[in-house]
Amino acid sequence: MMVIFTLASGRSGTRFLSGLMRHNVKDCVSKHEPYFDWSNPTMFGWPIDAHCRGETDAIRRLMRRKQRGILRYKTPVYVETNHAFLKAFADVAIEFFPDMKLIHLIRNPLKTARSETNRELQLHKWHVPFRWYTGGDGQRYFRWSLTHNEPIYESYDLHELTLFQMYVIQWIEIENRAMRFLDRHQKQGDSFTLHSPADINDPQRIARMLEFFGLQQAHEQIEITGHQNRTPGAKTIITDEEQRQFRQVIDQMPAEYLEVFHREPYTSYDWIDLLRH
Repeated sequence: MMVIFTLASGRSGTRFLSGLMRHNVKDCVSKHEPYFDWSNPTMFGWPIDAHCRGETDAIRRLMRRKQRGILRYKTPVYVETNHAFLKAFADVAIEFFPDMKLIHLIRNPLKTARSETNRELQLHKWHVPFRWYTGGDGQRYFRWSLTHNEPIYESYDLHELTLFQMYVIQWIEIENRAMRFLDRHQKQGDSFTLHSPADINDPQRIARMLEFFGLQQAHEQIEITGHQNRTPGAKTIITDEEQRQFRQVIDQMPAEYLEVFHREPYTSYDWIDLLRH
């Protein structure tokens, strides 16, 4: 079985990518966030806190269950576009699936942070159950985000940050984790990069990705189809105030977290100058 995970932030097109792979790859099981499947846990919630606290054994025990759940599908290709991968279980997953392939999905950080802010505010407005969990320190955390106890947040007074700024910092942390993961496990040759939304709406780019992984197309032509996971009533519009808040985060960000953006694949994107001191 070929197992493909995704290096990505939330709100970067992961659900759309899952549907795209399911529709276009022959004999493929493609999951976004495998809810409603007890045997294949999503790894959101307490595993994110456990990762932050260095409680690897607890994540490993849960990953054994996830591995059994994935293998149970008995399919030649399993794709999971779950953005908990880098938040919670990447370094444990490599123990169970050392031959994994990876899709690095990157979206403009301003738009990602705005969209994540919109989604969290909507979930609170709807009073969605189980959106909070209690971490190992007894504190309450939002199920789908980092805990904000990660070292990258130490340079900031969290009480002075807006929710948007919290998500900007999270995006930078996730991209640093993506590149560290590729470097540490020598997986650059097993990873294909897609920019969202341009590349995931480009049939030629998707065809090149399937060829890169050696996957067989389900149809003669790539069909761009998938669920666009929009937040109802909230558009991803970047205001001057959010650009100011973004700049404030970058100006205060330690240089070590911005070094990654001086290398590919980031240097080819038109928004990259936003991430320079």
